[in-house]
Amino acid sequence: MNAKVTTTTDISDDIPGRRTVDVVAFGIVTSAILLFTATGSVIGPDIVRALMGQSPGPDQFVLNAFLLNIAIIIFGWSRYRELNAELAVRTREEAAARRLAETDPLTGFLNRRSFGMRADVMIAKARESGRAVALMMIDLDNFKQVNDFNGHAAGDQLLRQCAARIREVVPIGSAIARIGGDEFAIAIEYAPAQSGHVDRLAEILLRQLARTMRVGGTTADITGSLGLASTARSHRAAEPADAQVLLEYADVAMYHAKHQGRNSFSWFEPQMAEELHLRTELEDKIRRGIPAGEFVPYYERQMDLGTGRLCGFEMLARWQSPDLGLVSPDIFIPIAEDIGAIAELSEELIRQALQDAKGWPRELTLSVNISPLQLRDPWFAQKLLKLLVESSFPAERLEIEITESCLHQNVGQVRSLLTSLKNQGIKVSLDDFGTGFSSLAQLRSLPFDHMKIDRSFIERIDTDMDAATIVRGIAMMGEGLHLPITAEGIANVHVLNELRKLGPVKGQGHYFGAPRPACDLGDWISAGTAPRGGSVSATPAGLERTPRTLDLETTTSNESRRSGRV
Repeated sequence: MNAKVTTTTDISDDIPGRRTVDVVAFGIVTSAILLFTATGSVIGPDIVRALMGQSPGPDQFVLNAFLLNIAIIIFGWSRYRELNAELAVRTREEAAARRLAETDPLTGFLNRRSFGMRADVMIAKARESGRAVALMMIDLDNFKQVNDFNGHAAGDQLLRQCAARIREVVPIGSAIARIGGDEFAIAIEYAPAQSGHVDRLAEILLRQLARTMRVGGTTADITGSLGLASTARSHRAAEPADAQVLLEYADVAMYHAKHQGRNSFSWFEPQMAEELHLRTELEDKIRRGIPAGEFVPYYERQMDLGTGRLCGFEMLARWQSPDLGLVSPDIFIPIAEDIGAIAELSEELIRQALQDAKGWPRELTLSVNISPLQLRDPWFAQKLLKLLVESSFPAERLEIEITESCLHQNVGQVRSLLTSLKNQGIKVSLDDFGTGFSSLAQLRSLPFDHMKIDRSFIERIDTDMDAATIVRGIAMMGEGLHLPITAEGIANVHVLNELRKLGPVKGQGHYFGAPRPACDLGDWISAGTAPRGGSVSATPAGLERTPRTLDLETTTSNESRRSGRV
């Protein structure tokens, strides 16, 4: 399958059913010329003989007819040219209007309506010749982020670059369309025995889109999620699939690829439609559940590992759905982020948590995790401060946690936001440290108060020498930077004893008890705020009853798999 230049529209300048010349004017001129020839042949010899003095001259009536024919030819030809010029202008205008109606003005590709008609024609011809047609749906990953950060002009520039890269590799004779903001569709004809060519083309397209692009004065890294459907594959349909049905199948496969980690492609399988239906149902339930108060905060203890004193709680999100029961945050947080509901969800949970924490002893702190999407909101600091004022909760008792990956999206914006929060007395913690690519320069320049070591290292500290070395190194770094360390994911007493060797460290994890709702924190608070003689409660979390959670693993993405933090 050669990757050459492809035509995308093939729209002729001729409008079907319209004359390209004015036939009436042309007929009049032609008749006048014929009459001129006939009369000229009659009076010509008479004029010659009159000039030689051999006759009185041509008949006056015939001469007048001859002169009238000359006038008709002159004025008729002039009018014929004017009419043709008007007709040509009208034809071009109608062709331009048709082109605008059938193509995308930004990329020059077909639009959704004309793509469907073109694809249906390709499918019909392919069936007659024993060939197949594959439809591709491409959605750009993270396009909204680039568009929001750099403006719509930069977004348009990025779309044009993506369109140019798609055009470079798609075979001649294929149909290409831009059918949405950042969605493209491609129809390709191929031999059914050579479906591997379609796979290779999909891989080439993804590589093309993943190449760094220049947008204005900066660069942008964009990937694509691609879905495939074909007339040569069985889709459990009673009738042969047309372009609209195949486009829907490819769209389902594209969303499956996106939820599996993005920058990949998937062929449509019937079970994907069921998964998409389930996800769509979850999206609707999440949107309705937020204002209904179905999302509630749970709390995990944070302990001083040296003294055994309770230091505070970290808020974790739980969804108490009336239809589904207690839904795991690994399910609903990625979906809430995808549909743009995470900010509203997080604010509602923080509002509840601030009200709960008002009743705790004053020495206990409240930690809340902030989604990377919220950090892109320039008004987030003001929104958080408004929640503090509404609840009359002291800012110095609140600590927000941001993940290390947030530092690579817009360091300047993150620095401005954190500085604004710090100026109000709110503490800031760097969460999941060790899983990203933070530099020492960033750690020194950003106003962090704590570092939290990612659970992936803590869980293996007693069995993996490399993990233990990394944890010790992070602890020494924190001491050098005057950043207290918190270890998350403490699961057993052996991990606890290893962490105690590092000096003053705080910790949290299921070893200290599974997260609880606010109404069940009484015994923890009453027993945990007094010194415990240097020991920590040795009740394993496994002895506490953990509520049932809904397992919908196929609906989650590979991203944002955190422990219910928002």
